[in-house]
Amino acid sequence: VFALLGFLVPAVAGKAADPAVFFVQKMGDKALSSLTAPELPTVEREKRVRELLRANFDVNMIGRAALGVHWRSASEAERGEYLRLFEDMIVRTYAQRFAEYSGQSFKVGAVSPAGTKDKVVSSRIIQKDGPPVAVDWRVRGGGAQMKIIDVLVEGISMMVTQRSDFDSVIQSGDGKISALLKSMRARQTSPKVVKKP
Repeated sequence: VFALLGFLVPAVAGKAADPAVFFVQKMGDKALSSLTAPELPTVEREKRVRELLRANFDVNMIGRAALGVHWRSASEAERGEYLRLFEDMIVRTYAQRFAEYSGQSFKVGAVSPAGTKDKVVSSRIIQKDGPPVAVDWRVRGGGAQMKIIDVLVEGISMMVTQRSDFDSVIQSGDGKISALLKSMRARQTSPKVVKKP
């Protein structure tokens, strides 16, 4: 989920006039400086990713939205476990992407309003061996309360994609959220692929 975050690099200078643009740029700078070293131990990389995630994303809101209509039927215990597993899943995915970083560049573009609460910051990920990838960051709030609530890759919402994946698992489990929780637990305990320096 939101896998391309792992390829952030500093945004182009002069693009940070809007607070939302500066926010996305600052996140990219932080990611590059603290998460891409190949010799960084996996445990430490995951710790740093979790800190970056909590500081810049509204993880609980994204998690609730990704669960969709199933959030209402989940018990308090199921909701709590789901949100914990959801964050762990994102942390693990991001950590793997940062470990695989290979020099892609990230250029921030324009910012535009989205509804009455949000702004969308556009960017392009420049790849060495492929066409640029358009990535838009939906940002909500202001000042210290500013958070990313969705990422759109080539116009496709990662939150909506995740919701579809989760719904498929739940439907295949007789409509029970316990089926999703079981699947998420299994992913959490599966062997990790550790990239050698």
